[in-house]
Order: sequence, then structure tokens, then C-alpha cells
Amino acid sequence: MNLTERLKKIASLVSQGSIIADIGTDHGYLPAYLLKKGIVKKAILSDVSKGSLEKGRTWMQKNNLTEKAEFRLGSGINILNENEVDEIIIAGMGGILISEILEGKKEILNSVKKIILQPMQNPEILRKYLYKNRYEFISEHLVKEDFRIYEIIVVRLKEENIIEEKTNEKEPNKSNILDKNIANENKILKNKNISKGIIEVDDIFYEIGKDLIDKKDLLLAEFIQKKIKNYEAILDNIKNISGEKIEIKRNDCIRKIKTMEEILENLKS
Repeated sequence: MNLTERLKKIASLVSQGSIIADIGTDHGYLPAYLLKKGIVKKAILSDVSKGSLEKGRTWMQKNNLTEKAEFRLGSGINILNENEVDEIIIAGMGGILISEILEGKKEILNSVKKIILQPMQNPEILRKYLYKNRYEFISEHLVKEDFRIYEIIVVRLKEENIIEEKTNEKEPNKSNILDKNIANENKILKNKNISKGIIEVDDIFYEIGKDLIDKKDLLLAEFIQKKIKNYEAILDNIKNISGEKIEIKRNDCIRKIKTMEEILENLKS
């Protein structure tokens, strides 16, 4: 049973002997691999699409794994019960959608030991959400498949968040929580200072995971160089355009390029 490089990397981050939920399972290749290799004891396959979930069921049947699998049709983590799984995998979706899924039924996350996230787009929005909601970053990883470098973020809900969640569980749900978190563009890691349980984060760490920098991930230089090229392309596209918003955009691109070049220099030491 072969997996793509992206899925292999995600599989390597799953704990031995755990019970997992694969949210947005599609064909079910990842949970099938984890069960076949004896890495997990049980897998819950979930998808919002009935057709995709049936593909997962068919793949499990083909590999004689249905006794250790459950299939649930529904949205995000809403299909889970408390204390039901050890680890959750949400891979192959956009960062905004992943953020919304995590916001959907937070009490489920209280007993989850690890959440493995692999955003296909907008990883910076996902990281901002995770920092602002005080998730603990366990590790971050890069994996290359064909010509693309994918980001994987492993987190868990911090203990103080769990306590706060239990304390406030009788309060009514507040609408547009995610919108408010993402819409606020104020900076939140200056030297990783902690005040009243809130970590302040320089916005460069929304785009480049701090753990990737700390451990000098082997793919990090290539990853940053691609980002620099993207910002240089933006600067080229707006070079003959003026206006207040354009100047803000231009200065932001220049600042980020400079910071990324400094990170690249530090990787050489």
C-alpha cells in the first residue's frame, strides 16, 4: 500500500497505538495505511461528501480493514464525541476551512492529544488562528512532493484553554469568532513574551513556522526562496501603481523579503 510523500509524512507523525479521526478522508488512503501497518488501533473516517465517504468504505473493504474502522457522514469534528479519539488529522484543505473546523465543536479537542494539520492554502491564516486561540505548537514540518513543498502543523489545545473551555461551557456561543480573529491584522511574537497567557507573535511566524527555523528544516531554504520570489513578483506588478494601500502593500513586501533574507543568512551559520 503506497502513499504519496505528503501522506507518508503525515502518517509518520501519528502516535503508535492511538485512535484517530481522519476529517475529510476522501478515499481513505491514510487511515487504511495506518491500520494496515498496525500504527493505529482504530480509525474514524469522516467526510461531508457521501460519495467520498463511500470511496473510503470501499477502500477499507478491499483491504479487509472495516472491523477497525467507522464511517461518519458530516461536517468537520462535529461528528466526533468527547474522549473518543486520541489524535485528529485534518489534511488537504485550505487554512481558513481548517480554522473553521477547529472552531466548530471545541469541547471535542479537550481530550485530544495531538491535532495534525496540513493546509493546502492560506497556512498563514491557520497559524494566526492557532496562535490567537493559544494552541500549543508541538512541531512543524515541510515535505516535498513533485514541485511543491507542503506544510504540516502539529498542535494541541493548551491546558489553560481546556480549563477555560470547561469554565465557560454554559455561555452561549459567540458568532463570527473566526472572522474577528482573522480580520484583526494587529501583530500578536515579539521575543515570545507571554502576558496573561497570550503569546505575542511577529507576523513572519504566520508564514514561516518558528519550529522550522529553530530546527533548520532541510527544505526551509528552498521554501523561503520561493516565498521571496512571490513577494518580488508582487513588487514588480505594483511598481508603477501609486496610492496609500499600494504603499502599505509595497512596504509590507519589502519588510518581509528583508526578514526572510535574514532568516536565510542565519540558516547558513
